[in-house]
Amino acid sequence: MKSGSYSGEFKLNAVKYMHNNHLSINEASAKLGIPSDATLLMWERIYYEEGEEGLLIEKRGRPKKSMNKNSMKTPKNISKEREEDLIAEVQRLRAENAYLKKYNALVQEKQSLQAKKKPR
Repeated sequence: MKSGSYSGEFKLNAVKYMHNNHLSINEASAKLGIPSDATLLMWERIYYEEGEEGLLIEKRGRPKKSMNKNSMKTPKNISKEREEDLIAEVQRLRAENAYLKKYNALVQEKQSLQAKKKPR
């Protein structure tokens, strides 16, 4: 069984072979060693929608993202006052989050102590 990437020529020949020999997707996939019927079905759809040229295009889909410093978008035109407000809000939210976590831990501890004290 073949897996991985296929050349455009192979894709085109596979679709034509299926049509010329009046084979189903399952039969053609089995004879050509294509592990997934969905792959051949997708090639057939591309063939009908875009023609032979559509199958000969090697790269499809979304281009890969590169992770570098330039890919991170930061606002450039933010005023100093707005930046200080945002920093203060983040600090306040972090403090609130820490307080709520500590409160939740204390409540759970109290509940577990009460559960241990109750006779069964």
